Amino acid sequence: MNKPLNSHRPVLLEETIEALCVRRGGKFLDCTFGGGGHTSAILDGSSENFVYAIDRDPQARERAHALQQKYAGRFTFCNANFADAGKICFPTLNGILMDLGTSSFQLDDGVRGFSFKEHSKLNMRMDNSCGQTATEFLNRAPESELVQAIRDFGEERNWKRIISLIIENRGKEALVYCDLFADLVAANARSLRHGKVHPATKTFQGIRIAINGELDALGKALPALFEKLCGGGRLVVISFHSLEDRIVKQFFKKMAGQAVNRMDGEPSQLREKFAKIVTTKPIVPDESEVSSNPRSRSAKMRVLEKIK
Repeated sequence: MNKPLNSHRPVLLEETIEALCVRRGGKFLDCTFGGGGHTSAILDGSSENFVYAIDRDPQARERAHALQQKYAGRFTFCNANFADAGKICFPTLNGILMDLGTSSFQLDDGVRGFSFKEHSKLNMRMDNSCGQTATEFLNRAPESELVQAIRDFGEERNWKRIISLIIENRGKEALVYCDLFADLVAANARSLRHGKVHPATKTFQGIRIAINGELDALGKALPALFEKLCGGGRLVVISFHSLEDRIVKQFFKKMAGQAVNRMDGEPSQLREKFAKIVTTKPIVPDESEVSSNPRSRSAKMRVLEKIK
């Protein structure tokens, strides 16, 4: 069952509202509606604001219904993957938000199969209507895909041992239930990181990214979304993973006419500048936010403004 909308507080809320300049009024796109926290704050920022929201999670439509009633005429929702945003007809937008974190509604719903603690089936699909579940991936994926998921996407140092465990346990319950799989990883391939981070965090993260195609979707969406901004419009992206942040950072640099990395040797006079980077360094949650919401600890927000 979905928890109430007001129980969900999005990450970096005040910073996001400021970065989007919502008090000026305008048309905005929330690419990851989730619990609707950011959308509600944008709509509350000015009576002249209109928000278009999309989310690939079919359950998000239920949460959007309450906002459609509260903000009648100023809010519309569509079930869609932001990777397909270029195919959706939006008007020219003043601001676009991408919050790349997994929704608290998904993490806290045991049936969705994201949580270490739940004795529920490993699922991890953002959209339960399509694609393979985490269990199907773990049981069927060739070793090369497991390496990509756990070593590359999860950035797990103990990837070799974890992949061996997965292959050894194919067809067994350890790859069927969240808690059993988390215990398997924790007991046999304990992460080198200490503290409050669960030893299976990176493994779960890598598998989730793999089965949902998250990095490919992000790379596809960024240029399509940028095209929909008006001059002076802003693209705000909140990422929670170093690979996501790298994709965002490099895209922002490219749009700003800068070298995207050390290997980029294109002469500066040949570069085109379409935007300016507002955040020279990413904005991160302060100590009080991390204390009240530990899931925010890895969040990084970057802001790009299209040149008029």
